[in-house]
Parts: sequence; structure tokens; C-alpha cells
Amino acid sequence: MDGLPRELLPALLPLSSPPTAPGWNHADMTELIGDTPRRPAAVLVGLREGVQPRLVLTVRNDQLPSHAGQVAFPGGGSDPQDVDAVATALRESEEEIGLKPELVTPLGYLDCFETISGYCITPVVARIDANAALYPAPAEVAEVFEVPLDFLLDRANLRRYSMEFRGHRRDMVEFLHGGHRIWGATAAMLLNLLRRMGRD
Repeated sequence: MDGLPRELLPALLPLSSPPTAPGWNHADMTELIGDTPRRPAAVLVGLREGVQPRLVLTVRNDQLPSHAGQVAFPGGGSDPQDVDAVATALRESEEEIGLKPELVTPLGYLDCFETISGYCITPVVARIDANAALYPAPAEVAEVFEVPLDFLLDRANLRRYSMEFRGHRRDMVEFLHGGHRIWGATAAMLLNLLRRMGRD
């Protein structure tokens, strides 16, 4: 399908059965930030159609109060009017990178993921039309860029390391591509995709 790996769709949770909290990393997050209720959020794991599908990512504005300057998927916290995670991901993507919802075809979900900032994120995997025009909303996004899916699926490009955070040792992953460092929650959600596809 449009150059996507054949094992991608079977690896996703179906649109009819969205994932629910807690996130797959709940135990780790409970150790770090406690067991307080997480705020719902969603991101768009968007794959631009083409012979070589490309993952759409953003660089967050340096002035934002949290995760400033980091690479991220388009997305954010759920609003009361959002009927589901897909609605949140589409709304936020249009606000952040000008992506028109009619140019997006949701395919399925990854597992929920909890963040240090107290969110429980539902990743929505989707196709993006090859001709979709994307541009950053300067108040939130400094840059929009794309990474070939094949690069992310190559085990050789997955870098593992550990770090200390609040007295705890954390095993982390990252990708380095085109001068961008993809790490933190974004890299962890990509690791979930790789695991579901049997590629990690």
C-alpha cells in the first residue's frame, strides 16, 4: 500500500479498538512522577505517501514552556470537543503544521505512552497525501521535516544509551538523521512501532 511495509498494518491496533490507559511504560513513569491521573493527549505518526514513505516530524519552538526545541510528532492535549484520539491528532496537526484533515487517512494506533510531563499519549498512525503542503505555526513549531521510514526501520540506526533522571537510571533510545536528534518520548513511541513490527 503506497510503499508502506507489508508488516505495518498488521502491527497496528485497529481504529475500531483504540488503546486505553495506562501506557506501556506506566511502571517507569509511576516510579518517576507518581501515580496521579495522566492527562489524555494524541499525536499523529504521519507517513507521507510515496515510493519511499517519509515520517513527518516537527521541531518545537525554543520558547515553549515544556520540551522546547525537541523533535516531536504533531499533537497535543485532548480538548473537550474532541470525540476521540484521531480528532485530537488531526486538530493539533492542522494547528501546528497546517495539515488539512481531508489529506490524512488514519490507519491504526500504537500503544499508549506516558510522559514525564504527565500526559498519556495515544499515537495515531496515518497516511498523509503526497501533495499535502506542510508549514510550521511559528508560535509552536520551529521546523517541519521528514525522515524516510526505511531509515527508522533499520536496526543499525537505533542508538541505545542510559541517563540519570531524578536519581533513577533510564534506558533510552534515539535516532540521528540530517542534523536532527530524535529522542525522548518521540523515539520511545517509534521503538514501540519497531517492536510491534518485529524490527527492534
